[in-house]
Amino acid sequence: MAYKRIRILGLAVAAACLAGLAHAQEFKARIGHLESPQQPRHQGLQMVADLVKERTKGAVEFQLFPAGQLGQGREMNEGVQLGVIEGTVSPAAFLAPFNPAVTILDVPFIYPADLGKAAELRNGAFGDAVLASFEPLGFKAVAIWPNGRKSFTSNKPLGDLKAFEGQRFRVMDSQVLIEQFNSVGASAVALPFGELYTALQTGVVDGQENALDTIATMKYNEVQDHLLVSGHGANEDVVLFNPAWWNSLKPEYQTVIVEAFEEVRPKVEEIKEASQKKALQTLTEAGMNVRELTDEERAAMRKVMYPAARTVYLKQAGDAGQKIIDAYEAQYATVVGQ
Repeated sequence: MAYKRIRILGLAVAAACLAGLAHAQEFKARIGHLESPQQPRHQGLQMVADLVKERTKGAVEFQLFPAGQLGQGREMNEGVQLGVIEGTVSPAAFLAPFNPAVTILDVPFIYPADLGKAAELRNGAFGDAVLASFEPLGFKAVAIWPNGRKSFTSNKPLGDLKAFEGQRFRVMDSQVLIEQFNSVGASAVALPFGELYTALQTGVVDGQENALDTIATMKYNEVQDHLLVSGHGANEDVVLFNPAWWNSLKPEYQTVIVEAFEEVRPKVEEIKEASQKKALQTLTEAGMNVRELTDEERAAMRKVMYPAARTVYLKQAGDAGQKIIDAYEAQYATVVGQ
């Protein structure tokens, strides 16, 4: 009898352990993205994964798949919609076919130069409105993460606003970005990223816009003479989950995940800014003619570019875009004082 009681007790303990193990693996999320494991996006995601696992006592586990292991951008976005994968962190520029309203993040000078004030916009009513626009479209959007600012390069001088007139700039296939250049008398040519170096080299286009670390990594300094450090364009990532998976979570787990992304966001920006500073040093040492946009020039350029791009944005984003613009302009006036 004693042996039997011990055996039953042992089985009970084993069952409890198995139940605990099952609980520890209750929710798994495969999260794919395009950057390498050495880049800020993946480093930030690893921080989030660690926090979520710790704070849910192992009940929620993020499995990260960097460098396009789960597909290219469109494939992963579709996979999240269909529930093939649970999550992705996607550049906003890749999300326009799914949600035209997100192209607000293509509008030039959408954020002020001050990173703290930009964070207020991202974390406030404006950011909330952008995230909410994904709800009817088969996504649960939980965070916007900064991924650097764009600057201009050209083979021709960029000494002032008039210098843009007549120049040809490569852009992603975005009507907002095309209008950005039209507004200053330049031409915009939509080209695939992989063709850009050759297009600059052969003079198909005079210049381009990208984050400083991208400019340095792609060695555009070899085929470009001038760099205007403008910070005019926001490179933003949107964190997306499949709604069915998200709704299966306990509310406290949802809160843990949202708070983890918010907590890690400044660290991701810090890593990215360090990368940008290093890239600027590299480009300067490589002999590029480097000039930084002054506050006065920034205000003048925004005054021309923002209204034109805003008009195009509202045409393509409709009522959803109007809600975002209203939230943005009200908050911008408070944060920036304009």
